[in-house]
Amino acid sequence: MPGIGEFTAPGSEYPAQADLLIASNRGPVSFVVGDDGLLHPRRGGGGLVSGLAQVVQDTPEDGREIVWVCAALSDADRRAARSAPGGRIDRSGYDTGGASVRMLDLDRVLFDRAYNAVANRTLWFVLHLLHAPATEPSFGASFRKDWAAYEAYNAAFADALAELAAPGACVLVQDYHLTLVPARLRQMRPDLRIAHFSHTPWSPPEYFRMLPDDVSAAILHGMLGADRLGFLAPAWAAAFRDCCAEILGAEVVGDTVTAGGRTVRTSLYPLGVDAAELRDRAARPDVRARAAELRELAGGCRLVVRVDRTELSKNIVRGLDAYRELLRSHPEWHGRVMHLVCAYPSRHDLPEYREYTAAVQHLAAEIEDEFGTDTWLPVHLEINDDFPRSLAAMTLADVLVVNPIRDGMNLVAKEGMVVSADGGVLVLSREAGACSQMGADAVVVNPFDVTATAEAMHTALVMPAAERRERARRLAAVAGELPPRAWFRAQLDEIRGHAPAEPDRAG
Repeated sequence: MPGIGEFTAPGSEYPAQADLLIASNRGPVSFVVGDDGLLHPRRGGGGLVSGLAQVVQDTPEDGREIVWVCAALSDADRRAARSAPGGRIDRSGYDTGGASVRMLDLDRVLFDRAYNAVANRTLWFVLHLLHAPATEPSFGASFRKDWAAYEAYNAAFADALAELAAPGACVLVQDYHLTLVPARLRQMRPDLRIAHFSHTPWSPPEYFRMLPDDVSAAILHGMLGADRLGFLAPAWAAAFRDCCAEILGAEVVGDTVTAGGRTVRTSLYPLGVDAAELRDRAARPDVRARAAELRELAGGCRLVVRVDRTELSKNIVRGLDAYRELLRSHPEWHGRVMHLVCAYPSRHDLPEYREYTAAVQHLAAEIEDEFGTDTWLPVHLEINDDFPRSLAAMTLADVLVVNPIRDGMNLVAKEGMVVSADGGVLVLSREAGACSQMGADAVVVNPFDVTATAEAMHTALVMPAAERRERARRLAAVAGELPPRAWFRAQLDEIRGHAPAEPDRAG
């Protein structure tokens, strides 16, 4: 049996060598099949990947290798993984954006059960409090097959990490897709320093225990296999600790959890944005051109803007309903305001999301029918993925609406304040992780209270210009704290045994 430093998985050509490893469902590169029948790489999508990909490129490791382990998400990805030596995409001659990438070729049915049925349809819903308990969830024999797939999916990641890690390496595991990885990896490689970061909220014990008892316990035990657990906001870390105390009987003292003879620290890393980089991007010609188009579209109206994925937790329908109530209760805004909604398509492989997108479109059409005139467009909805246009909309916003049911952080709130051209007012849900930092200068709302949200929009629209600008200035300063590079480095320093870089100020 090989020693720790020589650990190799069956069939692997490469010895353990990476001193820093990242694990996430989605990786920094994905593939499409071109008209020529060949595989063509493109940058992986999603905010988590975009942020991590940049900081990985900027994190020198003294010549030592950094490996990113991810799953093949499509048939093209699977084809690329199969053709790569040992699944190592970077060793196939593809541009992987500077990262060494191990892409796992998982069975398509297993991946669908683990990713869609468990991660997205079960865990995401539980963590964001999206279930309607009178009718859902219901955990029967089908779920048990799904859960077995989730276990196998996590095991595949843990096995790959164990194979690739050098002795004493640091492993940064990302998000709710991979909650079981830390404990399994700990069993195989006790020499490793393991961290897990949750990019989502965490639900309180009374909601989390909707999961089958063995499943909720497995998730908590799985995460407690790490040395450090990172969260975006104080409420989410506290909820996790409460779950450990009530479900596992763990001992909780301050920010630590002790269970099974191990003590694990929960840490706060409230991710910010790179303000200089974002402002530079907003000043480029493509964004300026789109801003000019949107100004013409608005026709001199004040702009109430939202930028979101068509994701259930983002609460777009209630936001539109609040805007309709604003127009009904404050007719003085007729002809003077327009609601610009930039929505990115999200998870359309799940029926709940297709239905939600349809509901958003239907309500926007109702508002237009009720209030629109030949000279006034009260609402404009765009459902497409156009980042420059969304960025342009945020620069023009008089009011930026961010009203999620629950959100781990919500970077739109931070991005919008950083690029605001003339003192945009932030209407912010108290259930967004960002509220712990930004609530003092935002107009804070209960995301379920449509009437209060309508009045918050009115308050934002009538706020004096000097107050608007001062609030926006303070919010932009907060938003630029702990940008992705510093966020990543703070976690890496902590897991390596160095003092954390002041991430806990938001608490």
